[in-house]
Formats: sequence, structure tokens, C-alpha cells
Amino acid sequence: MKSKYENMKIIYNRSKIGWYWAPLFAAFWFLLFYLVVVPSFHRMPKLKTQEDELKQPGQFIGERAENTLLRLSKIGPKVVGSAANEQVAVQFLLSEITEIINEARLDLYDIEKDVQIASGNYLLWSMVNVYQSVQNVVVKLSPKNVTSEASLLVNSHFDSVPGSSGAGDSGMMCVIMLEVLRVITKYETPLTYSVVFLFNGAEENPLQGSHAFITQHPWAQNVKAVINLDSAGSGGREILFQSGPDHPWLIKYYGKNIVHAFATTVGEELFQNGFVPSETDYRVFRDFGKIPGLDMAQTLNGYVYHTKYDRFNILPRRTYQLTGENILALVKALANAHELEDPSKHSEGHMIFFDVMGWFFVYYTETVGEIINIFVCVLVCATIVAYIWSMSSTTGMFRRRIWAKFGILAALQVCGVGLGFGLVMCIALFLDAVGLSMSWFSQTWMLFGLYFCPMFFGLGILPAIYFSRTKEHGLPLAYGIQLLMHSHCLILTVITAVMITYNVRSAFIIMLCIGFYTISVLFNMATCVHKTNFLWLIPHCLCQILPFMFYTYSCYAFYVVFIPMQGRDCDSNPDMLMASFTALLCILFAPFLIPLFCLFRKSKTIISLFGICTLLFMIFAATPVGFPYVEKTAAQRFFAVHTSRTFHNDDPQSSINRTDSGFFVQPVDRRPTSVNEALFTNTNYTKAENLDCDSEIMCGFPIYSSRWLNAVPNSFWVPGPEPNTDYIPTVTIIEKSSNSPTNIQYTLEISGPDHCSIFIQPLNNSKLVDWSFTKEPLEQNIKPPYYVYWSYALDPTPLQFTMEFEHESEDWSGSTFKIAVMGHRTHDDMFVEEDFREFLATFPAWAHITSWIGSYNSWQL
Repeated sequence: MKSKYENMKIIYNRSKIGWYWAPLFAAFWFLLFYLVVVPSFHRMPKLKTQEDELKQPGQFIGERAENTLLRLSKIGPKVVGSAANEQVAVQFLLSEITEIINEARLDLYDIEKDVQIASGNYLLWSMVNVYQSVQNVVVKLSPKNVTSEASLLVNSHFDSVPGSSGAGDSGMMCVIMLEVLRVITKYETPLTYSVVFLFNGAEENPLQGSHAFITQHPWAQNVKAVINLDSAGSGGREILFQSGPDHPWLIKYYGKNIVHAFATTVGEELFQNGFVPSETDYRVFRDFGKIPGLDMAQTLNGYVYHTKYDRFNILPRRTYQLTGENILALVKALANAHELEDPSKHSEGHMIFFDVMGWFFVYYTETVGEIINIFVCVLVCATIVAYIWSMSSTTGMFRRRIWAKFGILAALQVCGVGLGFGLVMCIALFLDAVGLSMSWFSQTWMLFGLYFCPMFFGLGILPAIYFSRTKEHGLPLAYGIQLLMHSHCLILTVITAVMITYNVRSAFIIMLCIGFYTISVLFNMATCVHKTNFLWLIPHCLCQILPFMFYTYSCYAFYVVFIPMQGRDCDSNPDMLMASFTALLCILFAPFLIPLFCLFRKSKTIISLFGICTLLFMIFAATPVGFPYVEKTAAQRFFAVHTSRTFHNDDPQSSINRTDSGFFVQPVDRRPTSVNEALFTNTNYTKAENLDCDSEIMCGFPIYSSRWLNAVPNSFWVPGPEPNTDYIPTVTIIEKSSNSPTNIQYTLEISGPDHCSIFIQPLNNSKLVDWSFTKEPLEQNIKPPYYVYWSYALDPTPLQFTMEFEHESEDWSGSTFKIAVMGHRTHDDMFVEEDFREFLATFPAWAHITSWIGSYNSWQL
């Protein structure tokens, strides 16, 4: 038996591990990420062929869906209003549905099909979305002798943005719906409720087809839940990023029946709080249909989203099988769910859910989550107190002295976290300020040096300095490092408690971190190995493997989804998003690994290498290595509109005040000047904001959608020849009347191409008090100019609407309002002039240009 002196000698032994073991320690975690985490994210099932159907009838056949998409994508771009969308695509779908009906078990099912043609208007964002004669292809599948009218809706869209065939967005989802319909109807599939398959013909317009269905179609009134399918990329695993709201039963069915899970509460809360610059039809079904649902989208290779590179041949073949098996299982489950009869009876509460690297799916109620979170927080606090009590007994030190050391180390840890955060934020701000943002856009490995390394450096350098200065006094090194990690665990516990207080469901992601760490501490205390120099590392590192894989998997998934999105957002600094997210993820796993470098000799030098790595990567960002864009695979996006502009006097029939023409170029991302040298050399281009912003609505340029509004300051105007003018919109005053001295009414008629943007700006203290469209913009006091987006598919009848203005006095001298109408010919390339084609050819190879012919016309009335 060892003496007390010998025990104390072991405790105070400050020997370290050789520095040459540090690279192996780091390599282990890198290999764990690249050999386990990344393959797990991309794991997909083998594509099943039509031969497999003969062996196992009733399963989803990915090969058939693939063949169907090949034929659908050959139609080309399917823009609302084009013959490709309104005729060819609709007939294609009807033909496929007819073939499915011919093979179906009509003795078991009733199958109805319908082509809906609808018109309407509603408020979307701050825009009045007016649609005219848009089309939906709808199929209703009902079991024979069904006793309930309730039905499940499955929705996706077949239209596309200009210039894109829409193979990924969202042709793939449409062919998967067709194959699900075929499998269910061809084989004896028990169904309790009807299933409505909505092939939406106007989602990109935006969200018009779904509004037409849910507010006007007779089958919509019995829809009780929806599975919405979309895409923000080109295949890959589809992520469930929204559910409910307030319908936890949907997640229960998802968890019990999904074959290849990919979902997280964190993603849902990010989307619902506006961190994702996108909307889906799910919003329309939720807001206008008041129905719950599951919102799912494929996100792999988001670089090609809404570009000409969204093609059939780049879609991963196994995607068809993965998504098809998931959707088939979900449709079968929800179409037999008893909750579908009256979902309102099951509409209380939320669920916490997440997949663990795609291996399995975890879900539980919000109440259970709160109990688990609180229990873990209490356990953490009790464990730390017990540990310090045990340390006092073992070392013979007074407990108040140990608590004082713990306080010092906690303050040191707070400073380390603050230093790491400060470094990554400063780097993000600096890179953006000097025009080097998004250097990681195509080279994602740049994120490691730019944002992971400074975080690791900040978390490690202060403890390394502190422990090197306390060699002859204070706590043993192993105890000091453990106390440092205890302090970080306590900091995270406090954050978890705050999140619990504010009902943030994503608190589970921190709970997992502190929970696994506490398990390792309890094991070490139970076995007394925490008293040794190095043996405690074995349970500690083993308990960190699963959290490390989970957090790096979540981080990798975030990058796959969000990095391509930064190529379509110019409003905010994208480096700030990447830096802040990386820093937040780092504080969940790095503080339990980085301090371990202090156990190696030359620990300060080792940790300083992270700082040196950061400097090297910042240099890389300023070289061609850090150039963000690559032809086809990571292109920079631009909109280019060959524009004719006409500024009228006070009456539409009066003389023209001024006209000009040219090329309106709008960059989409954070580096709008990247093409300046290649594109605008020897031209008299002008920044759009310097041209007519003081006198004209939207600076006098053809704004296509509300997402263009914030990008106008980054846009360019290059004078050029006049485009084809056959499509230019016209405005006619049908009637002007007054029912009181302070009110005046206008009835206008606007004709033009199938996509028009209309802006109305009241002048001279007049106020728009009523009009023919939805009253929500007026009731919500949306700031003028009022934005009306009008599009039509089949019926080109001019748009007629009435506006009523109110004036404070009876003096109506001067203009009442200004109206600007922008016409967009987004299809029919035959009308594009050769001058415009030559201009587009001057863009560099790594630029993707979505182009069409447009016009801007304004009047003061």
C-alpha cells in the first residue's frame, strides 16, 4: 500500500507527453471526420431497377423515376406563360398520369385527375402577388368505399425559373410523386384516407399555384395535412426543415416511418426565424389553408440552384431511390394516420428532433426535452461540486482555494472564448472590408484556416500560457486542465438554462455536449483515474467521439446547405454568417479537446501553429487560390436585362419626356465588382444608384421580383441599342371619378408581357386608401411605393384595377400618384438582339447570367 506522500507525489507529477504525439492526436480527429462523418452524410441506397420490381413488387423503383425525369427535363425551361410550361409540361404530366391509371387496381381505388386554371391575388412579403390563368395538374387517389372526406396533400412544382430546365428544382420531386402514385395504385396498398397529388404549375412566380389550389380548388377544403417537396439544389438527401406548426404527431409518424432520416429542430428554428433566404409552398398552405405539414427539400449542390446548370446529368442517381423510399413510406403512413381525421385535436405542443449522422432518428416532445435538459443541468452542477469536494480530499487543499482556482480558470476560459470569437469576427469584417469575402465559396477547406484555426488558437493559447507560468505552485496539471474543462461545461450549462427559460428547443444541442462530458467525469471519478496524469484521458476522449462526430456532421450539413446560398444574397456579410456559425459550433466540442494540447511538451508552440495557419489562409484569400468562383461548379450569379426605358409626362396619351436603352446588370452576391475589369473596360457604364434614383421609382430599372429591391445599389447600367419593343406594357386610364372633394378614383388597364412589375407611389400628400387588390398592404401600412407583381399563363387579358386616393385638402393640383410598369419577356429567346448576345459573351466563364428583355415605363397622373 502506497503512503500518503507517494500519493501526493503522483498527484503533483507534472510530466508531459512528447510533442511528437500531438500531430497524431490531431490526425485522429481529422481522420474521424473524413472517414466517418463525411461518408455518413453522403450515404445513399443503391438505385433499384425495374428488374428489382419483379423480385419485390410494391417497392419504389428509382430507375423508372430517373427515366421519367430525363423526358421531362428535355422540355427545357418551363417558365410560367411559356408554351413549354402551359402546354408541353401539362400534357406530359397528363400522359404519365393516364398511363398510371391504366395500370392501376381500379377495383381498389378511385382515381380522378383535373387541370385547374385559376386567377387571384394575395400579399406575399410586401408584394401583392397577382396571378391570372395559372395551371395546376391535380390527381386525387381515394380507396374504394372510403368513409371519410379527409385527405393528405402531396405537393411539388414543375415550372422553372428562366433559363433553367428545373431538373433538380423541382422536376425530380414531380417524378418521385408520379412513381409513388404508380406504386400505391398498382399494388394493394391499404389506405384509410384519400391522397391528393398536386403538380404545381406556378411556384417560381412565386408561390402562385399553391395559393390557387388551397384557396380555390374544391378538393382543398378536405385537405388536413401536406407533404411539401421542393429543392434548393440538385439532389442529395432531402432535409425536413419545417414541421407542424404545433402538430407533434407529424414528427412521430416521420420518425417511425422514415427510411433515411435527415432532420433537425435547429434547421427548423433557423428557417422560421428568417436565416434561410427562401420560401416554399408550405408557407401558403400554412397561412391560407391553415393546414399542418412537413416541408422537405433537397439541398446538395446548391451552386446550380436556379441556373442553367440545374441539369439531369448532374443529379446523383441514388437520390431517386433515397427520396422515393422516404416519400412512399411517409405517404403510406400519413394516409392511414387516425390524426388526419381531425388534426386540430392533436395540435398542441412541439417536438424536438434530430438525426444522428443519418444512422437513426431521435424525437421527443418539448416537455420531455425540458425535463431532460433540466436534469442534465442539475447533474452537471452536482458533478462539478462533487469533483471539487473529491479534489480537496485528495490534494489536501482547502476547498475555498480550489474554488478560487476554479474561478480563475473559468475567467480564463471566458477570455479564451471571447478571444476566439473576437478573432473570427475581426477576420470576417476585415475580409469583407477589403473585398475578399467568400474566399471559401468554392474552396470550402478555406474555412478551416480562416475560422476554425483562430477559434482553436483563442481557446488554447491563454490556458497554455497560464499553465506554463504555474509550474511550481497551484494545482497539478491534469487537475488544472480538468477544472478548465469543468468551467466551460458550467458556462454551457448556464447558456442551456437561459435557452430553457426562453423555450428555445435547440437547447438540446448544448445539452448533448455537456451530458456526454459529464458522463466521462462521473466515470473517471468512479474509477479514480481522474487523479492520474494521463489515464483519465481515455474515458474522456472516448466520450468525446460521438459528440465530435455529431457536431462536425451538423457543421458539414450547415456548410452544404448554406455556403451555396451565400451566392444569392448581397444584403449581409456572408463571412459573418460562416464565422459566427463556425465559432458557435467550435465552443461545443473544441474546449473539450484543445486544452488537451497543454499536456504535450511545447504546448504553446503547438497551439501557436493554429495562429500561423490563420495568417497563411488570410494570405491565400488574397491570391487566386481564394477566388470564389469556378465555371459551372460554383458560378457567380448575375441578372442582365436588355432594357428600354421611357419616362412619360403627366398623361399616358401625352408626349414622352425622355427615353433611353441599355443593359441593366444586377450582381446577386457580395462581390459585385468582380467583373468590372472584364466587363466594363472601354464602356461608359454607370452605377445604377447614381442614375435616376432621386427621381424615379426603383431608380428607373426593371425590377423583376421583390428580392431585387435591396440589390439595386450594386447594379450597373450600360447604355446600348434599343431592344425589341413589341412587348412594352401600356397603361390606359379607363375612368377617373370623384365621390367627394377629398377623394378621387382611377380605373386603369395595363397590358403587356406575361410577367410585369407595377409600382405605385402616391404624391403631393395623397394617400392610397382603397384598391381592387387585397387590402392587406393598406391595412398594414406598408411603406410606399406599393408593389404589384402580375403574371398570366393562358389568358393575356389586360389587367384592370381601381384605386382610390384621399387628400387632406380639396386642392388636387399637381400629380396624384406616380406609376412605373416594368415588362419582362423571360422566355422566347428568338426576340433577343445580337447586340445583347455580344454583351453577354463578354462576361467571364465563371459568371452565370440569367438574361431576358425588359422595359421600364413611368407616368405621373
